[in-house]
Amino acid sequence: MAGKLFQLKIISPDRVFYEGDVTMVEFTSSEGEMGVYADHVPLTTILMPGIMTIHEQDGIKKAALHAGFVEILQDKVNILAEVAEWPEEIDINRANEARIRAERRLGGTSGESNIDILRAELALKRSLTRIKLLS
Repeated sequence: MAGKLFQLKIISPDRVFYEGDVTMVEFTSSEGEMGVYADHVPLTTILMPGIMTIHEQDGIKKAALHAGFVEILQDKVNILAEVAEWPEEIDINRANEARIRAERRLGGTSGESNIDILRAELALKRSLTRIKLLS
């Protein structure tokens, strides 16, 4: 089913990650999973690490997004992401190593004192998002 189109623009610090017309976009916000269609009520929300699904007229694309902000308007959605990655840009070995490091820090087995728990939790979420996208 072809839905009404709206403009999606995703910007990260190093590039315009995506720009195009879509029928729907799904992502993880601080309020939970969100799906946005054209004519959505205007809203600004915080982007959390997760897999974003872009519904284009001719198919679906998935990417990993790691923190940022989302501006939803009736005819466009702007996403400012700290990091945005296509599956082919992710190194699975590096993601697994990051997961292991974060789990050790959170489990208290890293031998480090003064662990920044929030930072370790976010590192774990980012690594799990990358791993999930590739599985």
